[in-house]
Amino acid sequence: MTESELINGILQRDRNALTHLVTLYQRQIVKTAYYFTGDMGEAEDITQDVFYEILRSVGTFRGCSGLSTWIYRITVNKSLNHVRRKKRKDLFLNLEAIIHRNHPTHFHPEPSGMNPGLDQKESRMILNRALNALPRQQRTAFILHKCEDLPQKEIAAVMNVSISAVESLIYRAKIQLRRKLNFYFPEYIK
Repeated sequence: MTESELINGILQRDRNALTHLVTLYQRQIVKTAYYFTGDMGEAEDITQDVFYEILRSVGTFRGCSGLSTWIYRITVNKSLNHVRRKKRKDLFLNLEAIIHRNHPTHFHPEPSGMNPGLDQKESRMILNRALNALPRQQRTAFILHKCEDLPQKEIAAVMNVSISAVESLIYRAKIQLRRKLNFYFPEYIK
């Protein structure tokens, strides 16, 4: 089956074309996704998302590049998005500890201060709002430093600012997060 026959078959939702698509590209997609995630289950989930995206948007494929290149781009984008979401989720689960890395005696696994009724979902939502409320530069520096574990020198290069500017941005982000989160998690903000 030629590439144009495959594309036309996908557009028509032809069962043979869809089977051929999966046979040709499933292994490549899973392998690529696995390189990004390091988890086979997550790679398989991403693979399903990629095939859904192919079916949803094959009509927009312009043929400027090969079908395999287009599918690879979809896979990389889906994988990167997945990794970002996962890192963001991990950030929210551990933000209290990150903010108070220098104050381990003040860390408690469950909030118990003014709002003992907060569940994990509500806590994440509050942390998400606080992080998103930071100015863009502070949020970027904080995430690159705390989530990506990039050294300040590399953050400075990525953000095109000086190392002292990065230090200042991270410091101000921590101060603002402490202020914003004090009401909800006073036991963490000492």
